[in-house]
Amino acid sequence: MNYQVSRESMVILLHKAKPFLAVIFLQVGLAGMDIVSKAALNEGMSNYVFVVYRHAIATIIVAPFAFALDKKIRPKMTTSIFIKIMLMSILEPVIDQNLYFLGMKYTTATFAAAMANVLPAITFVIACFFRLEKVKFMSIRSQAKIIGTLATVAGAMIMTLVRGPHIGLPWTKGGNIISHHQGEVNLQHSIKGAIMITIGCFSWACFMILQAITLKTYPAELSLTAWICLLGTAEGAAVALVMEKGNAAAWSVKWDTKLLAAAYSGIFCSGIAYYVQGVVMKERGPVFVTAFSPLSMVIVAILSSFILAEQMYLGRVLGAIVIVVGLYFVVWGKKNDYGSPLIEDQKIPVKQSINLKDKCSNLEVVTMNESREGDAAED
Repeated sequence: MNYQVSRESMVILLHKAKPFLAVIFLQVGLAGMDIVSKAALNEGMSNYVFVVYRHAIATIIVAPFAFALDKKIRPKMTTSIFIKIMLMSILEPVIDQNLYFLGMKYTTATFAAAMANVLPAITFVIACFFRLEKVKFMSIRSQAKIIGTLATVAGAMIMTLVRGPHIGLPWTKGGNIISHHQGEVNLQHSIKGAIMITIGCFSWACFMILQAITLKTYPAELSLTAWICLLGTAEGAAVALVMEKGNAAAWSVKWDTKLLAAAYSGIFCSGIAYYVQGVVMKERGPVFVTAFSPLSMVIVAILSSFILAEQMYLGRVLGAIVIVVGLYFVVWGKKNDYGSPLIEDQKIPVKQSINLKDKCSNLEVVTMNESREGDAAED
């Protein structure tokens, strides 16, 4: 008996933990993308071509699975849904990624990952605008989300404008001071990169909100992912052909870091990531999915100092701490928001009377457990 109860408890615990495990897995993969993509960009790969190859690979990988597994659940494509998918493929694969990688060229992988932490705040504001997120100024959880949002933006500004003394890490002492691209990023480049990454994050937040809305009428995550990657490839190719006009060498790829970055980003960060965030979003919403981005920043900061020998400065560390604290205020507020409906559901009366416009009809909703009691009361 105890074994059965314990097993049921483990199943329930695993079910509750699934969204958290999924977004943590997602952030680990995104952290790896920042490292390999920065290495490819440092080798001279065009960010426009990189985006095209990334989504072309994602389309090739995801499309067969979408075709086979979504046969029974894939709804009919309508003009409205197709327009939404086209808009999504412009917002994230084209605008966000091109600006994000261009901003990374001007700064570092750690800086780009840290700046991307404004994403939850932007998503929160847009979600409030579309009434996907409720805010009550007298509520503690709403105040926590607002304070967290402001702290996130403040932390991003600290990381952008404040450098502070250099923090000497043992494993970066012998690193090449290819500092213009890695550790020594001047203020002008920092501001330029920060603006690009912030605009990219705004586009990414719009993508997340639109994906949450689209999944309500097109609840086939794999098929939606395949469509986004396919249209993103076509639209990204059009942009790349214009931006790299007359530069045929930009399209050449060999068995090197550039191919690795395109393959890794395409398979994991476009194919798997779009699918996983879509699944989690249906249960927890877009703000929950984006709230875990600080984990990616921490992983990138650690790995880039080892792999890319990026230099660390006190201003960026302090800004990162402020961002993390702010974001976890947002997560705390979201956790209470998610929990409160369940509590409220338990307090809802088991018997409700629904009066329709037609006075002759009066419907009563009675739960199974209280049906006998309800019948006796009516008698």
